[in-house]
Amino acid sequence: MESIASAPGKIILFGEHAVVYDQPAIAVAIDKKATISIKESSNDFTTLKSYDLDFEVILNTQNKTYELVTGKPGIIRYILEVLYQVHDHSPIDIILSTDFPVGSGLGSSAAVTVATLAALYGFHNKKFSKKTLAHNAHFIEKKVQGMASPLDTSISTYAGLVYLGKDKKISRINTDFKSTFIVGYTSRKRSTSKIVNQVSQLKNRYPDIINSIMETMGSLTEEAKFAILKNDKDKIGELMNINQGLLDSIGVNTIELSRMIYRARKYGASGSKITGAGGGGSMIAYCPIRSGEVYHSLKRYDNGIKVNISDEGIILKVRE
Repeated sequence: MESIASAPGKIILFGEHAVVYDQPAIAVAIDKKATISIKESSNDFTTLKSYDLDFEVILNTQNKTYELVTGKPGIIRYILEVLYQVHDHSPIDIILSTDFPVGSGLGSSAAVTVATLAALYGFHNKKFSKKTLAHNAHFIEKKVQGMASPLDTSISTYAGLVYLGKDKKISRINTDFKSTFIVGYTSRKRSTSKIVNQVSQLKNRYPDIINSIMETMGSLTEEAKFAILKNDKDKIGELMNINQGLLDSIGVNTIELSRMIYRARKYGASGSKITGAGGGGSMIAYCPIRSGEVYHSLKRYDNGIKVNISDEGIILKVRE
């Protein structure tokens, strides 16, 4: 028997970092996925392989440890935590595949966590709702990161365009808003938890200033929600650029990301900004027009992919 689950990545349009401090955020699922396949092992131990990421490890699911076989593993902590919380520790073989870069601010940890949970539920024939899946995946992310918003795991579960309010309630934004986004990403790996902690320390040193910035981000996100509902392309782009200025002010930008952000604007993006934690990772360019020019301008010197909004959330298939 084989249980296969896939979940989409995401980009945050507005509100990253502020969302950790009870401010709203807007995110959208993208047409790039992480897929987890689980089947019984013929060995007496559990393995995790990724041909895309070029690694193989032997997992100890009871102690949340691993033994490296080949390559340089990534994103294992989330998978180990899921196995520790949900699995009965019987030997299984796990294969991870992804068609977007891991550790680059595109929600890879959430997508992998959601897909692993769903695949395990399918493997153990446990029924679940999307609400339960998103809730449990958020619990896993908090266990691993220390602090985590429920936004990423909800996006990977439900897909679409999502608004997270100050009350932590998540709702879909029903609109015909469609656009191609160009994602530029760096080769620099960064830890979401480390960047979130750096912002937290900055806030502790300058509470009045940073609280004001976070509240301004929240107001900007509310304004952006109405712009998206009206499909006001110029306003959406302008608000993205303002949001980037606020992210600069809390120290999460890098030279590489800034270079891509300004190049994207130069070649026709209506708006461009960091997406995710920053400190490396990715930026996004909103391109209702001239997406091809923006894409080729980024690819000339950096890494880039085209993504579109996806309405396809978690998918689970169990094969006997």
